[in-house]
Amino acid sequence: MDTQQLLDDLNVAQQQAVSAESQYLLVLAGAGSGKTRVLVHRIAWLMAEKRLNPYHILAVTFTNKAAREMRGRIETVCQRSVQGMWVGTFHSISHRFLRMHWQDAQLPESFQILDSDDQLRLIKRIIRSLELAEDRWPPRQAQWFINNHKDAGKRAAQVAQEVNPSNRHERTWSRVYTAYEEACERAGSVDFAELILRTYEVLGRNKELLAHYQQRFQHVLVDEFQDTNDIQYAWLKRLAGHESGLTLVGDDDQSIYGWRGAKIENIQQFQRDYPAGDIIRLEQNYRSTETILNAANAVIAHNTGRLGKKLWTEDNAGESIQLFAGYNEVDEARFVAERVSACVREGQGYRDCAVLYRSNAQSRVLEEAFIRQGIPYRIYGGLRFFDRAEIKNVLAYLRLVFNPNDDAAFERVISVPSRGIGERTLTHLRDMSRERAISLWQSAVDTVSEQLLPARALNAVDGFVQLIRGFDEARENLVLSELAELVMQRSGLVAHYQKEKGEKAQARLENLKELRSAAREFESAETQDHPSSVLAAFLDHAALESGELQAGEQDDCVQMMTLHSAKGLEFSTVFMTGMEEGLFPHQMSMEDSNRLEEERRLAYVGMTRAMKQLFITYAEMRRLYGNEKRCFLSRFVREIPTELITEVRLNASVSRPVHSSFRRKEQASSVSSD
Repeated sequence: MDTQQLLDDLNVAQQQAVSAESQYLLVLAGAGSGKTRVLVHRIAWLMAEKRLNPYHILAVTFTNKAAREMRGRIETVCQRSVQGMWVGTFHSISHRFLRMHWQDAQLPESFQILDSDDQLRLIKRIIRSLELAEDRWPPRQAQWFINNHKDAGKRAAQVAQEVNPSNRHERTWSRVYTAYEEACERAGSVDFAELILRTYEVLGRNKELLAHYQQRFQHVLVDEFQDTNDIQYAWLKRLAGHESGLTLVGDDDQSIYGWRGAKIENIQQFQRDYPAGDIIRLEQNYRSTETILNAANAVIAHNTGRLGKKLWTEDNAGESIQLFAGYNEVDEARFVAERVSACVREGQGYRDCAVLYRSNAQSRVLEEAFIRQGIPYRIYGGLRFFDRAEIKNVLAYLRLVFNPNDDAAFERVISVPSRGIGERTLTHLRDMSRERAISLWQSAVDTVSEQLLPARALNAVDGFVQLIRGFDEARENLVLSELAELVMQRSGLVAHYQKEKGEKAQARLENLKELRSAAREFESAETQDHPSSVLAAFLDHAALESGELQAGEQDDCVQMMTLHSAKGLEFSTVFMTGMEEGLFPHQMSMEDSNRLEEERRLAYVGMTRAMKQLFITYAEMRRLYGNEKRCFLSRFVREIPTELITEVRLNASVSRPVHSSFRRKEQASSVSSD
């Protein structure tokens, strides 16, 4: 294919990006602006116009799926094989490099990669070897500490030098990191973060090897550049050097992964690091209606320090954004379910509808509404509420309270959280259960009464037995939600998850609180004459909800997901739910301007997933995480021009733009929209 053919079917900005002569190029690609197409055509143009061999091109993506799709599209556009081209993620390319240069990397030829679970198991062994109590020094927190420092390019020795000697917490985690690093060296193992860090270090030490790869990769292209962390950007700059061409494609308005190490500063740093570089903006959107884009532009304009970009489309204005205020979260969920059904009656498929939420815990009420109305759905990239590990742990405790002879429940929670009951003790209980034909619970009770274990193990088993007995005694005087709360607190589950770090740990805590809400709703709907029967009914309810299989990936079903999971996807109709202050933006971001701006970027991402219709919903009263409170409309909704929004009701619509009630809600919130 000649170069003119490559450019013919592109818009003006896309043509400029594809054929740019600049050595350093930043393409600010707005949502739905065809960035993948530009990347693919840029590679094809470099091969056709600049006569670059595929061998001399490196393309970096953020997922293996994206890498496979990109390679296929390059070969289709170029109409030739690109076998010699390296196309992959930072991790896969680093892995390939280390396999080829294992000696330079001081690794055994057969080095093994530790996945996240393998890494966690190794960290647990190290914590035990250092005689640290897991309940005080959670392995997941250690994992977070180690990976965060590797992502920042810091080895254990450097961390040890930087820790505050008077801070026991930092000193201990530094010891764990040092021991972990030594264990990996002995075993010849590398974790995911190590792949990138070690590649970066090898290229820094071995100047000949660095020169070879800088000469080989005459042009380096990076997708989703706004999601790079410290070590990835350092890796990239070292590999590209001063001679290679560099094309970076990203969108500072879609940088939403700061909580896992992504640095929006990297994309903002471009002009300082490459002052001779060019910036080209892709602003024409091929996905959404003019109304949706105008709303998204208005919201993101409130962020500071942006590189600047305004989406537009040749499409028509489309329908106004529909705003629904539910009395409570059940009312909100019912509205979403009814509107999904209406969309299907109008000719859409279920798969054309997506329901987005800020917190995983919000999915429970929505799931129940869909189940009641027989709407097929799928939790995209996650588990249904009652299938989540932290929920199943609490339910297992409750099952054991209701029926101590439930062996599956016993096995699940005997060591969750850790209470000093190891595998040797468990083997004893299992053997005794089998030999005497009794339940594991009875084995534990008999072991304690007959003192069949050493003192330390015996005390641990006795502590567990007394814990469950205490729950059983307390339940006669407690309603279901109070019992659930007691179990969460006294079992140590809440404290266990509080010690973990990161977004996933926060989501677990929110889910535990939402389980309390579920119990409270259930107890109000069931008879209170016989509390034990309410517990049994609730356990049956949870089991049946869990047993309701999700729709398959290929089935026609509504897609439910967090706003983070929605990035890169598009749907004809999108429901953004729970648009309330404290929920979205999240309460934890309210006092931090950087986090608040990331929340606003997340709102921008959610809005630009919608192609034809965007529904925004919120509840005036919400019972979430076990508490009921009055809610105020999110500042992100109040940042949308009122002429773009129409307020709707269940089974009816308000034809006028939402002026009076919308503004009243804005004033009532007494929250400035910065």
